[in-house]
Amino acid sequence: MQAARKQGYRVYVQMSPQQATALATKAESEGWAGIILNARQSERAQALNAFASLRSAHPKLRFFVLDPDGKQPEMRGSLVIKRDAVLEVSSPTAQPWIDSNLALVRVEQGADNGQVPMYSFSWNSPTAGQLARTNTAADYSLAVAEAGAFHADLILELDAGLQKALSQRDRQAWTLWKQVRSYAEFYSHPAQEGLQAAADVAVVVDDLDPSDEAMNLMARHNIPFEVSSATNLQSEDMEGVDVVVVFAKPDKKLAFQLEHLASQGKTVVVVDAHGSYPWQSQGAVQLNEHAVSYAVGSGKVLELSEPVSDPETFAQDIRRLIGNRNALLSLWNGLTTIAVPYRQNHGGLKVLELINYAQDPVRVQVKVKGSFAAIRYESPENGCCKSFAPAQHDGFTEFVIPDLAIAGRVLLENQPETGSGKGHP
Repeated sequence: MQAARKQGYRVYVQMSPQQATALATKAESEGWAGIILNARQSERAQALNAFASLRSAHPKLRFFVLDPDGKQPEMRGSLVIKRDAVLEVSSPTAQPWIDSNLALVRVEQGADNGQVPMYSFSWNSPTAGQLARTNTAADYSLAVAEAGAFHADLILELDAGLQKALSQRDRQAWTLWKQVRSYAEFYSHPAQEGLQAAADVAVVVDDLDPSDEAMNLMARHNIPFEVSSATNLQSEDMEGVDVVVVFAKPDKKLAFQLEHLASQGKTVVVVDAHGSYPWQSQGAVQLNEHAVSYAVGSGKVLELSEPVSDPETFAQDIRRLIGNRNALLSLWNGLTTIAVPYRQNHGGLKVLELINYAQDPVRVQVKVKGSFAAIRYESPENGCCKSFAPAQHDGFTEFVIPDLAIAGRVLLENQPETGSGKGHP
């Protein structure tokens, strides 16, 4: 650690919250840059309490809370669903399944601790009968790009062979690492400051559990969503949201908040609903065996009497509830692509981050809500910027990304930019 500091590195030490309390003073005296608190979901409350007290007692140190239970970002042919604590594997379908960390990041953001989400993951081990594989530059680059596109921090685990080769100045290893570093550099310069994730859907939960497959499938179907804890739900946070999905058990306060949101024109979907709620004084319409609809003001409340058993169908139903006229974005030929929209100060869209999990270049057609006069595109491979001709129809803008490799960023501009067009806006 001393040698690393002498070479100009900033040294962070990863440890448990219990260790950090004892070692924070040593960290200051020895010149550590900061401490990373390792905390699984079950330990989050304890870690955040330790985080607050440590930051107050040691203002010169930087403290981070790390979720070590991220997923290896990848495309695969089957979906693992947890039903009653049992993991079930679906049969492969024509549409590929994507393992992404978007749900984890949104859950961390919904925890409202004021910190940029930080996570790590372990690379998947080969299953029986499979040969061990070496992680490629594309594998590492995809992991870096995903975290950057989701506006999260990532601690990237390098396999032992690559670590050894880099330390020995192996030319092939450093060629690989330079490609990965180009992705890190691309995402170290945000397109614009002050951007906020845009959403069509708000997910309200009791427990902040990123393993919920309903959220993972909404991410997969490019349904932009945000996550709120039932205890911290604020109506003003629902601006721009069309559908509110409630996995929490509504108490009296939450029930009145949900009724108010419906009265303002939103569609509220209460999953596994059992109880008496204020909106039930309205006329009920039985939609099917397990769903009842109540008209409330200019919106409605849908009660589902069962938990979500098929996340794929549930995500498709949520997409239909949003409707084509309200959806922030739609993709064609984007089966392997996740798009993440960002807006500025609750205004119109400004930036669209794209991640292609197939790692093979694809041609993606995009439609975004809003009328934009100029579309610019930048990527880690080609920098900034290419200009694409937009087509505008009924308040939406369409354009085509001809060669999305692993990642790219779309800059949505209301007026064409003058000058050379170089650099970040």
